[in-house]
Formats: sequence, C-alpha cells, structure tokens
Amino acid sequence: MRRAFACLVVGMVVVLGAGVVVADPGPNATEQTPANASIDAIYPNPVADGDAGEYVVLSVSSETNVAGWTLADDHSTARLPNATVSGRFALSTDPARARNHTDVPVYTLDGHVPLANSGETLTLRDGDRVLDTVGYEDAPEGELGRVENGAIAWEPIGVTDFNVRRGDGGQVRTFVLPDAGGLPSDVLASADDRILLAAYTFTSRDASETLIAASERGVDVQVLVEGGPVGGMSRRQARLLDRLAEGGVEVNAVGGDAARVDHHHAKYAVVDDRAMVLTENWKPAGTGGRSSRGWGVVLSDPAIVESLVDTFRADAGWRDAIPWQEFREGREFSDPKPSDGSFARRYGPQRHDARGASLLVAPDNAEGAVIERLDAAETSIDVVQAGVGGANQSFVRALKRAADRGVEVRLLLSRAWYAVEENQAVADRLERWATKAEASLSVRLARPRDRFGKIHAKGVVVDGETVLVGSLNWNDHSARENREVVVALAGQGVAGYFGRVFADDWQAAVWRLSVGLSVVVAVATLVAILVGRRIEFADTAGSPGEDRLLAEDFGDIPDREF
Repeated sequence: MRRAFACLVVGMVVVLGAGVVVADPGPNATEQTPANASIDAIYPNPVADGDAGEYVVLSVSSETNVAGWTLADDHSTARLPNATVSGRFALSTDPARARNHTDVPVYTLDGHVPLANSGETLTLRDGDRVLDTVGYEDAPEGELGRVENGAIAWEPIGVTDFNVRRGDGGQVRTFVLPDAGGLPSDVLASADDRILLAAYTFTSRDASETLIAASERGVDVQVLVEGGPVGGMSRRQARLLDRLAEGGVEVNAVGGDAARVDHHHAKYAVVDDRAMVLTENWKPAGTGGRSSRGWGVVLSDPAIVESLVDTFRADAGWRDAIPWQEFREGREFSDPKPSDGSFARRYGPQRHDARGASLLVAPDNAEGAVIERLDAAETSIDVVQAGVGGANQSFVRALKRAADRGVEVRLLLSRAWYAVEENQAVADRLERWATKAEASLSVRLARPRDRFGKIHAKGVVVDGETVLVGSLNWNDHSARENREVVVALAGQGVAGYFGRVFADDWQAAVWRLSVGLSVVVAVATLVAILVGRRIEFADTAGSPGEDRLLAEDFGDIPDREF
C-alpha cells in the first residue's frame, strides 16, 4: 500500500511564546532576543547504519551570522559554523549524506548531537539565550518530522520540499496537440548530450525509437515512468520499455513500498539545455497527436531547465525508482486499444519571448502558487481541464473569488463519455452559484467536432499575460499527493497564442444555458431574457444525434482524470 502524505502526529513540541523561546537573561538584562529563528524540522532516524545523515532544519527570518549559536540535545552540545544564512537551512554532522535527503543548504555542525530515535528535546541557543526548543518522541524510521502547529508531523523522508523556482523566460516555443503532430519526438531527436524524460504512461513507438537512436549515438538517455497508472500498465508499454532498456536507455518505474507520491504524473523532458513541458502523456492519443487536446511549451531558460533536472534527479534517485527489469518481474499487464484519430492542424507551433518563467511542482508548492496567480487576476481567467474536483475544490474556489470581484472567468471541461455526467453536475452547480452571486463565471463542456478527440489539456490563461501549462489536474489529490510539474510563463505572445486556442475551443463548445439574476421565463415557451449577463444556449448546428456520440468518438479509454 502506498504511503500518502497524510501525516501521523507523534509526540509533542514545546514552543514558548510565538514560536520562539526566550530564556530569562537574569536581572541585569536590558533587552529581549528577537523572534527570528526556529527549528522547522528534524530527521532523527535515517534508514542507514548508525543513523548516518540525520539532520535538523532551522529557519531564520533575515540574513544572520550564526557564529556563537549552539544546538543541544539532552546530553550534548554542538556549535554552528561561522556562516551567514537566511531562510531555511540544515545542520548535520554528516552533510554529504544529509544532502541526499533535502534541497536546503546543509552546514556542518562542530560537534555531535545524536538525535535519539526514542525522542528527546532539542534546544537552539544564541550564546546563553534560548531561541527555540522542540521535543519529540518515537521517531519513525526514514521519516522527516516537521514542526506544525505545536506537534511533530511525520512524513516519509525523501519527500521533496522544492520552492517555486524562477527564471527570466527568454525564447519559448508554444504548441498544441493534436495540431503539432510529431513535434515532441522531433525535440527528442535533436539531443546531443542528454535526455531526461518524465512520464506517467509511455506507449509512444515514435518516441521510443527516437530515444533508442539517441542512446546509440552516445546521448545519456534516462526515462522515469509511473509504475501503477490507473487501469494498470499496458502490454504495449511493457514491450516498449523492454526495448528501451535493451537499447541502452536507463528506465526506472516509480512504485513499491518506498513510494513518496501516489502517482508520478509529471510529463516533461530535458533535452540538452532545453526543456519541454506537456499536459499530455507519451502515447498515441497524447504526444502522437491521435486524440487529445493538449498544450505544450519548449523553453531554454537555464534556471527552469536546471530546476527540472533537479526534480528529475530527486525522483529518479530515490529508492522508489526501481530499475525496469526488476520492476516488471512477475507483473501482469493490460491491453487497451490505442487511439488512431486524424485531425486538422489549425495551430502551428510559434516562437515568443517570455518576460519571466516559474517552475511549480506538486505536492511541494504548486497548489499555493496556482491559487496565488488566480487570486491576483484582474480582468480574465480562462481554464481548460478534463475535469475539476467539485464546485468547492480549492482551485475552483479561487475562480469563484475572482468572478465575485468582477473577473471574467471561463471554465472549459471535457465532454468525453466517462466525464460528462460529473462535469455537467459541476457546471450546473457553478452556474447556479454565478446566477445567485451575479458573478461573471461561465462553464462549457467541449464539443471536439473535427479538431480533437477529447479534452486532456490542463492550462490557464490569466489576464492575457500569464499562462500555466503542465500535468496538474484540478483536484486535491493531484495537487497534494502526486508528482506534477507546471511551468508559468509571462508575456503577451505566449498568452496570446494559448488564448486564441482556448477561444476557438470555447466557441466550438457545447453551448449551455447560463442565465443571470433578472430572467423572465415565459410559462409556455421558456424564453430567457438577458439582463446584464451573457446567456449561452445549446448549440443546434450539429447533427441531430451528435449529443449522443460518446465512446465511439474517442477510441481508447484515456487516463480518465490523468
């Protein structure tokens, strides 16, 4: 059974004052210690002989030299280094091993403070003045204890804690699927030095042949896939991964008892000094251009590229990343039918100059970062998602707040047969709320027509200035328990490109009744009269039976919400 991020609260933390303990300095003291330091986390019980690599995470509110500070347990005391620090950092007597388990800077303690597995009290001092005190009991093996609201919350170590990482943006190539056809494989084919490919599912024969060809000419090729996708791994994927491994590609599958996330759902690739971030799976229906409406970007911002490399290495380097040949032993695989659609190419790839870029990853920081951008919207928010986790999901609540303050909000959802009932119910609830609140929020369910097979994109355009593209589904599970990757790009060129695609898909969508407050309904004719708010009526341009075309329109059953 996979270990989710639900935290077991164990032991107690003693925190005096507002997160800082101020010792009594004696009768001659004239000032108090500023409340600027705290013990944020502890790692007392590593899965290693002699608990090698244990560490403590501290936080300071401003740039501070910690010379003269000490960290003590119930029996021993160690000095902090003569270093100027800011924000969060870690202390360890074995910093080389500790760095394998945290992305914050690690400094060496002068002396040894063995963190007892059975529990004890840790005290941080500046000279004789106590800055913070934390107590714990019974540290679980291989788990990090975070100080949260007066208690220790334990979670499996190895769980990353990446901050939002930012870059300058630079030149960006935008594309949408199925219009872009083989573009993702073309980017892979350009590799000279390295390919790091992160996937949820991988059933693309074109991509696999491209990766093998790259490996044969000396490119370092690594592939990381989810080991337990919803519905199981297909025989087609198993065969392709076999072929990759035989062709010299390093293939790992995320899974097993040590798994730190529920699903490795990220979809990106680092190719030399470029990165490609996708909403689509590496499969015929996705990157193959055979079904899904998807969004993607290729960028070369060094900060974002290297941050993706860090993310890949953190995920591929943990013990839940199991070599493919070992992982596949004794497993059974499913046999779904791949998609084989063909669609017009209305939108070709384009190049733009972005004014800034940010990398968001879940479960570390993406939920808060997305909500922050939605809450900052001033004029418009356009969202395309296969579905959302209900009318009161955290992202949807942010949309409602935006609409309530006058932002024009449009939400486009999938109308695929497996999603239509749930999405219809969510749309109805949101439209009732919008009517009651006199808020500018509209919901449509996509009608693919001849443009694509189904909605699978996960994209946002905010104020015509900012775009979010990536693997993040709008539900709490995706945001809080999966590995997801999203890139946020600023710039009218990038936003304009995806905004035009969204507007086209929105206009072609199923038009649904969405009325405002002041509506007169004629008893016999049900004629709605708009007062101050747009009304959307059912589109009657399609064939009489078009509303009932469901499974046969879409070929293989996709990854549902994935």
